[in-house]
Amino acid sequence: MSDAEYVERTFVALKPDAVKRGLVGEITSRFEDAGFKIMGMKMVQATDQLLEQHYAEHVDKPFYDGLAGFMKSGPVVAMVLEGVHAAENLRKIVGDTDASEAHPATIRGRYGHMSMDYADDAGRHYKNLVHASEPGEAEEEIEIWFEESELHEYDHSQDEHAR
Repeated sequence: MSDAEYVERTFVALKPDAVKRGLVGEITSRFEDAGFKIMGMKMVQATDQLLEQHYAEHVDKPFYDGLAGFMKSGPVVAMVLEGVHAAENLRKIVGDTDASEAHPATIRGRYGHMSMDYADDAGRHYKNLVHASEPGEAEEEIEIWFEESELHEYDHSQDEHAR
């Protein structure tokens, strides 16, 4: 099998809670330490239109307004990462959606400070730091958040060691 069959791009968004807590560098380092190559990265103030595209399957659900309000509450750092089985492997690093269920070595397990149950009982929107594309959804999400001209090709040090 060729590299092209294994190497893929995925989309990641560091949500407003990660930005406000000053975790952008720490989280990005975790991705780079794992060998992912940053193909594009930018800080974005999410708009209604952008969020309606990204969360299209949730727009009519009762929690959507709270989700959209949270995602507009501050800037989002959007990234396109490339690596072997990128979507699947990145989601392992990010951890379970519910921080109380996430392994402590994952991003949500280490930095998450709220359980979904607590957020529901307190009437708060659940904040979980990172959105990471599901396998099979990454290309669509990349197209929503990035123009092709914002993505960059370059040789990664790991590419040189693999030769």
